[in-house]
Amino acid sequence: MKNLGISGHLTKTFLRSPLTPLLLLASLGVGLVALIVLPREEEPQISVPMVDILVDANGLKAADVVELVTKPLEDIVKGVNNVEHVYSMSEDDRVMVTARFDVGTDEDVAILRIHDEIRANISHIPIGIPDPLIIGRGINDVPIVTITLAPKDGGMARWDDNALYNVAEEVMHELVKVENVGLTFIVGGRADQIRVEPDPERLALYGVTLGQLIDKVENANRSFRVGRVRDNGMAVSVMAGQTLSGVPDIGLLMITARDGRPVYVKDVAKVVVGAKPEESRVWHMVKGADGLDTRPALTLAIAKRKGANAVLVADEIVQRLDRVKGTLLPSGIEATITRNYGETALEKSDELLFHLALATLSIVALVGWALGWREGAVVMVVVPTTILLTLFASYMMGFTINRVSLFALIFSIGILVDDAIVVVENIVRHWRMGGDKNPLRSTVEAVAEVGNPTIIATLTIVAALLPMMFVSGLMGPYMSPIPANASAAMVFSFFIAVIVTPWLLFKITYWNKPVPPDDGVSPIEHADEGADGHGPGALGEFYKRVAVKLLQGRKNSIRLLIITGIATALSLTLFATKSVTVKLLPFDNKSELQVVVDLAEGSSLEATDRVLGQVAQRLNDLPEMLSMQAYVGTAMPFNFNGLVRHYYLRGEPWQGELQINLKPKGDRDRQSHDVALEVRKLLDGLDAPQGTAIKVVEVPPGPPVLATLMAEVYGPTPEARREAAGRVRAAFESVDFVSDVDDSFGQPE
Repeated sequence: MKNLGISGHLTKTFLRSPLTPLLLLASLGVGLVALIVLPREEEPQISVPMVDILVDANGLKAADVVELVTKPLEDIVKGVNNVEHVYSMSEDDRVMVTARFDVGTDEDVAILRIHDEIRANISHIPIGIPDPLIIGRGINDVPIVTITLAPKDGGMARWDDNALYNVAEEVMHELVKVENVGLTFIVGGRADQIRVEPDPERLALYGVTLGQLIDKVENANRSFRVGRVRDNGMAVSVMAGQTLSGVPDIGLLMITARDGRPVYVKDVAKVVVGAKPEESRVWHMVKGADGLDTRPALTLAIAKRKGANAVLVADEIVQRLDRVKGTLLPSGIEATITRNYGETALEKSDELLFHLALATLSIVALVGWALGWREGAVVMVVVPTTILLTLFASYMMGFTINRVSLFALIFSIGILVDDAIVVVENIVRHWRMGGDKNPLRSTVEAVAEVGNPTIIATLTIVAALLPMMFVSGLMGPYMSPIPANASAAMVFSFFIAVIVTPWLLFKITYWNKPVPPDDGVSPIEHADEGADGHGPGALGEFYKRVAVKLLQGRKNSIRLLIITGIATALSLTLFATKSVTVKLLPFDNKSELQVVVDLAEGSSLEATDRVLGQVAQRLNDLPEMLSMQAYVGTAMPFNFNGLVRHYYLRGEPWQGELQINLKPKGDRDRQSHDVALEVRKLLDGLDAPQGTAIKVVEVPPGPPVLATLMAEVYGPTPEARREAAGRVRAAFESVDFVSDVDDSFGQPE
């Protein structure tokens, strides 16, 4: 027997080995387990740690804040390892510095480094400035489920925003019991509070200053243990201080004495128990018989822990919510799930898995038609085995099932099946040649004959894909499942092709025939592949007719090269003429849109509420609209796009957001991008106050662009500046990747 090489020796070892079927079953087993336990998500989990440092600088103007607080903080943060960018926003009485770390940095490590660096250099901050508040934000803080609570018809008189908040607190306390729940928060509503409202006239009458009142209230309700005393064989704890047992105790706090008479808090102030003052509003809007039905609401936002399966966590949250309906959640309150990333992730992964199975069956049908049913049956086993092994490798590497990783598998099916097809075709060719060779020896030699080219082809594809693993920035970790999964699929396909494929083909062929011993003498007896023996077949004859004509003479070869070159050049002109749009990723058919409204700075909460109401009225007739939530003076539960853009800090009275929930994509004809374009047309020309800017945001597929584009527009009058700003906006609207994400209009200055 000639030199077998690596492939031939592997085939010879496992062709008659009892371990081969065990390896096949083990591969299928670990792959199925990986398919079940792998977390399913819409997008790859990208770690982009951003740490916000908030400092209150009461009494300082913006210019002083920059010099005294912002610049020292920036200098401190820039010295932290792996900090890529530092952003700051300074205004009267406060400052925020944001440190963005390199992609892939651990979130906990990022927060710890910032905290340690600031504490070590706190002396650089002027005396009297409060300690900075350090808040870390990452991809795992994005809520995967949002639940909007609103009163049903006829319940608005009873269930106002304060009553809704009290119910929401109890419901949230029950939902956080779900395993792997992460960050949770409530947007909207008004919590109960006890307020002490001073009366200036009474303060002056009793000679009590506001500082005295504040000190008394702040230091009340404090007690601490100072030790123990022993009495009658018992140890009794001794407490110092005062503990308030009810609201009346606040009014009975003694501030001072005047003319020998004590002065209590109730003498100079009113103690009020009720909802906190209105600082924001949240509305739930649905289509009604007489127009838009608007009700007060609030939203519960629930995120998952790092590495948890979004599908399982979301399902458990929904199930637990159903269980509390009628008990913790009264029948007069309607709970609407306005975001469920677990459901959409499952839908996308199931759709891609279906296409993965469809692609596999298509290849099996093609191989079965071209080579025979035995070869098709082998490919039908080999391809799923390779894919399942790749999923196991993906699990071991820490990846998840998402549209990028599944795209890698669909992309690699066309190349991973090559190894099995080459091996199967060559084995069949050797068998059809007949002769005196034993079928076992013929199988081994057939694999060895194509082994080295198969190894080279596999390594070449891996070498072409692996450099994608080293792409920097956001796109590196986002696209990393493609080279990782595709390379693993190619490596597994080679070993499956030389170990399992020959064994399986041999077993299928000789399942009802006696297998002769490997003595090198027993001939191949079967010749049931057709009367043509080892002829090329129909495809081979077609290829032979075409190839022979092209290879006969230089003229035909030159003509082929010229035609190919012209066709290539013509295809490239499609990019220049924009007949073919170039995009990194296709439009994603989301079920949500967002309208961001910014009124002129200083506008009231009521003015913002009116503008959002006008926006909602214009969108009432949108056929794809299911419901809307208006967030006035507060930020809606942020998505990944809002996380990067810091939308969760939008809490000023002149800021508002409108969440548009669309019908499931199976129930509508238009994609979300087309709906977004329609929304922009409907809102064009909206009668908004001077200085209002409105932005329609469609959540883009993939990671958002982490860049800030700023343009200063100058002009002698506000009208001239607005006209110039419109020209700038129109110029950037012509850029596809900008206009696909968002579009701003209104009256910017």
